[in-house]
Amino acid sequence: MSILDVHTHPLFRAEGCVRETVGAFLNHARAQGITRVVALGDVLAYGRSPTAAQLREINDDTAWLVATYPGQIMGFCYLNPTLGERAVRAEVDRGVALGLRGIKLEIANNARDACMRPVMQAAEEHGLVVLQHAWSMTKIRQRRFHTDPEDAVLLARRYPNVRVIMAHLTGCGVRGVLAARGCDNLWVDTSGAAPEAGLVGYAVEHLGARRVLYGSDAPIRDYAVALARITDAGLTASEQRRILGQNAKELLNWS
Repeated sequence: MSILDVHTHPLFRAEGCVRETVGAFLNHARAQGITRVVALGDVLAYGRSPTAAQLREINDDTAWLVATYPGQIMGFCYLNPTLGERAVRAEVDRGVALGLRGIKLEIANNARDACMRPVMQAAEEHGLVVLQHAWSMTKIRQRRFHTDPEDAVLLARRYPNVRVIMAHLTGCGVRGVLAARGCDNLWVDTSGAAPEAGLVGYAVEHLGARRVLYGSDAPIRDYAVALARITDAGLTASEQRRILGQNAKELLNWS
């Protein structure tokens, strides 16, 4: 089976992943059966609210990955919505010209915020998938920049013509699965913290196998552990094929 990982960071300085190590990163992925990965950028390199210049540096690195490893890596454009509409649209347009095919959002703001409007409008205009970091938070004072599952779902409902991936199933938990029910333009990826028994099966039961995507968050997380979330979840062979590759190929139009 050819596996497609929708949540990776091949360049991630905090984990020692630089341009010289990308080949080893991809070799390790292939050893696990993973033939294609989505690169989301070194999103923690400059803290939670990078400047426009810092974003350009990160996205240039992602564009280098796409150009250097064609067919193996798809790149997403990392954005900071708080920089304003002009900066957001300029970086999206630049990212598309560089060959990036999605948008990555981290923790600069909450997904409910008004500053998300130009991001989502640009995504719709260019036909880009939006991957939104999400986590079930209990630290109320951090919610101004952290996105809870319900916030990510609200974002998807506000923009029904944009395909949204809510990251980190394990971080969002049962709460995230229940919030995502009935939101047909929202998918969840299986990355997150340590695996939680029964959670992937619960997501398939309540969302359907078509709305669950395999993601590892490598190199922060280990490929083998991330894959075991799927292969040891008691799923049918058809459900496993969907989650490990078929869904992502269809969603990203990556044939």
